[in-house]
Amino acid sequence: MRALIDLQEKLFPDLLEVMQRRYKILQYIQLMEPIGRRTLADTMEMTERLVRSEIDFLSKHGFIGVTAKGMHLTNPGYEILEKLSEFMNEVSGFSVLERHIQEKLNLEKVIVIPGNSDEHDWVKQELGKACVHFLKSLLKSDETVAVTGGTSMAAVAQMMTPLERAKNCMFVPARGGLGERVENQANTICAEMAKKANGNYRLLYVPDQLSEESYQSIIEEPSVKEVLSLIREAAVVIHGIGDAITMAKRRKASEDVLKKIMGGKAVSEAFGYYFDNEGEVVHKVRTVGIQLEDLYKSNCVIAVAGGTSKAKAITSFFKQGKSSILITDEAAAKELIKGISL
Repeated sequence: MRALIDLQEKLFPDLLEVMQRRYKILQYIQLMEPIGRRTLADTMEMTERLVRSEIDFLSKHGFIGVTAKGMHLTNPGYEILEKLSEFMNEVSGFSVLERHIQEKLNLEKVIVIPGNSDEHDWVKQELGKACVHFLKSLLKSDETVAVTGGTSMAAVAQMMTPLERAKNCMFVPARGGLGERVENQANTICAEMAKKANGNYRLLYVPDQLSEESYQSIIEEPSVKEVLSLIREAAVVIHGIGDAITMAKRRKASEDVLKKIMGGKAVSEAFGYYFDNEGEVVHKVRTVGIQLEDLYKSNCVIAVAGGTSKAKAITSFFKQGKSSILITDEAAAKELIKGISL
């Protein structure tokens, strides 16, 4: 495919440019439908005249529908988006990025989607959609999926659709999370995923951070024990990766803990663990739920994180080698390459 793309770039350079533009327009409409022409032009930073011309073409060929409420994708529009995704990935050079990051971080698979989730919310939705698509390719009926909280996981839940080939899957929160914003709590996210996937779910109603005494007491509760057993036997774990200081402040860490995290030069956080640049644990929050050692029991551990600001955190987390799949965006991927090359 790469050879064909190179030939097209030499013989028909304008063709690839037009294809990429129309593909991007279809992506935006899919994510934001129904959307008006002016809003689309502003979002894509294109002139209204150019957008009008492309919309006329896409509408004429039946890829989009135009109503008083705005534009939306038709079934042929969805089909062409899906069929073009691999080709456009190659055209954009993402496949090269994916292979490079995969080799350098020693991962099984890397998926890169266009954009920067630090700047545009729709990119985070695309990360969620890519995660759902990958999940559908590997999940089997009656398997358990453990999910953490956070904005990236909320995007995965938002983009979830029925799992036609994986019946009766169980969704569980990877850890307790009461205390965060409701929409970003693991309980909320796993319940939404399960409902949209036509699966089942169990919840874990415990605080995110506990004293040792409280922890030992809670994990002996029968209802908590049962859910913990499901969590630790999860075939698939999906999680986000956070910036260490941002996550500590969001979880209202004490001044002593903040000093420990800063003093240890922590840059990433996942599952309640704070890691430094070398992937060493600087601090661990006592939480009820999945522990790092439990990740070895899962068939697949998927990390979803994007944005330029997350590059250092992503590199840090993957140095401890507990996850095998990374789904990220173009901005983070390019920043990762810079860091890896240093």
